Amino acid sequence: MKKKNIIYIGVAVAIGLLIGYFIFGGNSETTITDEHDHGTEAASGQMWTCSMHPQIMQLEPGSCPICGMDLIPADAAGEGLSHSQISMTTNAMTLAGVETVTVGKGGVSSGHVKLSGKVAVNQESDAVQSAYFNGRIERLNINYEGEEVKRGQQLATIYSPELVSAQQELLTAGKLKESQPQLYNAVRNKLKLWKLSESQINQIETSGKVVENFPVYANVSGVVSSIMVEEGDYVKTGSPLVKVANLNSVWAIFDAYENQLALFKKGQTLEVSTKSYPNEIFQATISFIDPLLNNSSRTLEVRAELDNKKGLLKPGMFVVGEIKAAETMTMDVVTVPESAVLWTGERSVVYVQPNPGESVFEMREVALGNLSNGSYPVVSGIEAGEEVVAKGTFTVDAAAQLQGKKSMMNKSGGATMTGHEGHGMKMDFSNAFETGFNEVMGSYLKLKDALVDSDMDGAKKWASKALQKVQNLKSMEMDKMGMTHVEKIEEYLSNISERSSIESQRKDFVLLSENMILIGNQLKGLDQKLYVQHCPMADNNKGANWISAEKEIRNPYYGEAMLTCGSIIDSISN
Repeated sequence: MKKKNIIYIGVAVAIGLLIGYFIFGGNSETTITDEHDHGTEAASGQMWTCSMHPQIMQLEPGSCPICGMDLIPADAAGEGLSHSQISMTTNAMTLAGVETVTVGKGGVSSGHVKLSGKVAVNQESDAVQSAYFNGRIERLNINYEGEEVKRGQQLATIYSPELVSAQQELLTAGKLKESQPQLYNAVRNKLKLWKLSESQINQIETSGKVVENFPVYANVSGVVSSIMVEEGDYVKTGSPLVKVANLNSVWAIFDAYENQLALFKKGQTLEVSTKSYPNEIFQATISFIDPLLNNSSRTLEVRAELDNKKGLLKPGMFVVGEIKAAETMTMDVVTVPESAVLWTGERSVVYVQPNPGESVFEMREVALGNLSNGSYPVVSGIEAGEEVVAKGTFTVDAAAQLQGKKSMMNKSGGATMTGHEGHGMKMDFSNAFETGFNEVMGSYLKLKDALVDSDMDGAKKWASKALQKVQNLKSMEMDKMGMTHVEKIEEYLSNISERSSIESQRKDFVLLSENMILIGNQLKGLDQKLYVQHCPMADNNKGANWISAEKEIRNPYYGEAMLTCGSIIDSISN
């Protein structure tokens, strides 16, 4: 009996152990698995990076310390997709706030349309001052483009051997005036053809002296738009010397799409506005509609004339023209929201979600009509019923750039960074901005020299001077990306002007230089050729760049300790 009890107890214990194994052993295994999953999740946590500076990697979203752009999820997905497609994780889409809408057909009122354009010189009032005789420019009285001149103002002085000979002929013919009047009149008329006035000719006869250097006077009043000669140049009869633009009247030039052609008529009135004068509305009249269509962009030029007697509108200034057609036409067309479109200046692109059930996006180039009520009519590129990204479009495009796919700034795909970050970017600045940035660059170079000399107070001084000039730049015409970089430059200059150690100044100088290089690479009107130099050991061995006016390496990050450490990696040409 006891033996049976022992057997029963043994069986019960075995069963208990077995049950315990399944209960606790299973739970223990589950716990281990859960711990493993959490560890994996922590190890593969979402990283955030900058599309323009992929060396930036951090665990949390925010803005890029170099250019200020929003960081995007660093997602390496996308294998097996076409070159124009990218994949984003659901988590990344949620964090980036990506939203899509279904494209549909709707009635678009084409009687109220906005056009983007630029102010240009009215070429009908653009006068070319030419040389009326052969000679050499002895003196040029015009110092710079943009200088204001008045009718009758002296522009230059020319020495002309031909004119000297003609004056000598006049003096000789004057003595034979009574016996050979025809010869005398022929010589005078010859001088008149060279634009010498009656009073000048009479002065030569009265004085009996030959004038070697003759002045050239402006025929019209206006602003010098182009200087075509320099002192010492030899010119021939008819050679252009300067262009003078009368800015009392200017043009506003717009690009209109072919499907909007019926809206525009010569003599029609436009209302023009600009960010520079948000409370001003300028009345313009359409004076020209290009008869030839641009085959690549499917656009044509619409030109309107603006009264500019107050001088508020400057050539190169961005403007918006609003037109109200005589009749409102409603067209049943495919439309996309304004927020869905990315513009490069030459192309417009959208991102389509081919399969709404998958987080895959495809870049499409589209041809659009003019903006109306917050939407663009689609000429070609997408069809009704397709899903397009309407919010977070720039984030999707930034992810495409990071993955080396086709994107807004990279038409063919592949790496966008060549030589130095910033060559693949495009920013739009006014001529006035370029002039102002030259002054900022001058102060930046002085700041760099102060850091080379480990002169903390000198660095503060030149940072403060540059900061004042940058604050003036902020009021000038530029696009959104340009403004972002200008604000970053302002931030780092302000930091340097307030730092209490040379080490912290040099740390800010790293990011200041990156933004200066990015803008410098976009400008054509720099005063001199500059060199982008690089030290691989700066910034805790991450490497850092700076701009120099000389080829010689003088390292601002280490000063005397490592004065010649570095190399030239790029140049910024004027």
